[in-house]
Amino acid sequence: MNSGNDLVVFSILRDSRCAECSEELMRGNFLVMESGRPVCLGCADLDHLVYLERGDAALSRRARKYSGLSAVVVRFSRSRGRYERQGILVEEAALQCAEKECRVDADARAARRVRGVERRCAQDRDLVAHMTDAIRGFFPGCPPAEALAIAAHTALRGSGRVGRTAAGRALDEGALTAAVIAAIRHRHTRYDELMMTGYDRIDARHAVHDAVEGVLDRWRGGATPVKS
Repeated sequence: MNSGNDLVVFSILRDSRCAECSEELMRGNFLVMESGRPVCLGCADLDHLVYLERGDAALSRRARKYSGLSAVVVRFSRSRGRYERQGILVEEAALQCAEKECRVDADARAARRVRGVERRCAQDRDLVAHMTDAIRGFFPGCPPAEALAIAAHTALRGSGRVGRTAAGRALDEGALTAAVIAAIRHRHTRYDELMMTGYDRIDARHAVHDAVEGVLDRWRGGATPVKS
């Protein structure tokens, strides 16, 4: 089986049997699907390859570059409902060559990773600072410490929160208002308590609506409240 330009090998979740040699394939073994039939690596002429687990992008990239034949190993994730990459199969000589190359420039790559982390941290600090100022501009009655906490929470990298959206990073008023409303629900109302007692999320939001509106009104200095 091929996916694009990649030969795909499956790490199986249940026992199977090779359609050609009848070898029993246990859970976790590798096989190839040929015309809808499971085929072991020996029959598929792939048993000379060695497995390299995912996790080291540089090593994987170099091993594939040096390997005349390679395959991507995938496993089906029941929780996510899709196949996910687990690693690759490459020629042993190619892996040895890649490992040697990685050892040579390991320090340089580590330094680049450190610089990358520092750069992203600086970007995140700047975003939180700008977002805090914007929240204080939209809600002048919001305490500075609380505005900072809201900005830090919603702008957390990798969180998927509104502060990481394009609108949030652009300091859009609607996006930041949504972040402020969410913070008010959790910090200034009984919303969390209601959720813990079995309230539906929509019902819990409706129950704390007036309390949210009250805080928004105070923080905005009497402006027309926004619907929560």
